Amino acid sequence: METVAIKADIREQFRTKGAAATRAEGKIPCIVYGGEDVTAVSVEFNDLRHVIYTPEFKMCELDINGDKVQCIVKEVQFHPVTEEIVHVDFLRLIPGHEIKIEVPVKLVGQAPGLRAGGKLIRKMRRVKIKATPENLVDHLTLDISQLKLGFSVRVRDFEEEEGVEVLNDGANPVASIVVPRALKAVDEEEEEGEEGEEGEEGEGGEGESSEASE
Repeated sequence: METVAIKADIREQFRTKGAAATRAEGKIPCIVYGGEDVTAVSVEFNDLRHVIYTPEFKMCELDINGDKVQCIVKEVQFHPVTEEIVHVDFLRLIPGHEIKIEVPVKLVGQAPGLRAGGKLIRKMRRVKIKATPENLVDHLTLDISQLKLGFSVRVRDFEEEEGVEVLNDGANPVASIVVPRALKAVDEEEEEGEEGEEGEEGEGGEGESSEASE
């Protein structure tokens, strides 16, 4: 799992006024919690962007005045208008203590339903898991090599990871192979054509039997 190193400075002023002053300096106010301690820090935006603006799950190593702290980004607050980052909550990782996080879903394999003309629809791109820091994974893998046209793979189909519990409902679909409209239209036209041919054969047979009876 990728770990991003981030330099953090202690913030002396903890409350809203202090956060505003930190933003005025061009930095982002943050809180590090977990265990018995809560620490107010500030970080540079460029150090955070590689953790927040990515679909991947990454761990962080905060360097707080020389003290290295393993943690994850737990919550990010954005400005409602500018969408700039205004505050970040980090969760300190404590060995042996389970945490709940969301990780990306990675699909592997070639689905036969795609070769048959179907379209892959992703229903879930992330799943919630529970694990200790020692067992954390940065994604879960789902094999779609048996996925046929019109079928779905579900949460219960994930490959098992030791020490990792998936918290989503096992019946929830993760990905499906659907029949495109164009392919449905072709199938319907073929069915109508077959029915028409059967009808013509039936009508011809009735005419011949009528003539024979006369």
